[in-house]
Amino acid sequence: MSTELSDSVIIKLVLNGNQQAYALLVNRYQQYVFTLVLRMVKSREEAEEVAQDVFIKAYRALASFNGESKFSTWLYTITHNTSLSFLRKKKVVIHSLDNETVMLEADSKDSGMEANLVEQKSKNQMLDKAIALLSTDDAHLISLFYKAEQSLDEIGQILGIESNAVKVRLFRARTRLREKLETNFKQELMDIR
Repeated sequence: MSTELSDSVIIKLVLNGNQQAYALLVNRYQQYVFTLVLRMVKSREEAEEVAQDVFIKAYRALASFNGESKFSTWLYTITHNTSLSFLRKKKVVIHSLDNETVMLEADSKDSGMEANLVEQKSKNQMLDKAIALLSTDDAHLISLFYKAEQSLDEIGQILGIESNAVKVRLFRARTRLREKLETNFKQELMDIR
């Protein structure tokens, strides 16, 4: 029952003194937050640390959440900024790791289910590698749009830019991803067509 509560109801419970209700939000968003952080930070251990920091910051700032945007958008903004701050402190190169992308679909009808799963996993791994070759901004944008399923407006709020600018950047990021795929994975693409 408690997992069926909307984000806004849970937030009201937390703000009214039910601190345990915050665990519902953490459980609901921990995988997305961790995945976004991991794409930027690369180290699993550091990503876990940064993800914890994100939820601590979000908890402390929960009273400032005004509900004008979705909670997930607000949380992703905190995630993005916390990850960037961590990287600035560490002075490390930002890498991108993506677990899922919606660019290629399995179209193997004469194979068994297991063969389709293996093929899809192989495609996802190829896409992961191609995304890792992109700039941090491009990889983050693709991840927000496809993995986190954020709208152009929501991504604009997260990144602090207009949604039209997001649309242009997303188009360019997709183009660069296609170029990386065609340049670095030419044979693999021919094999799956």
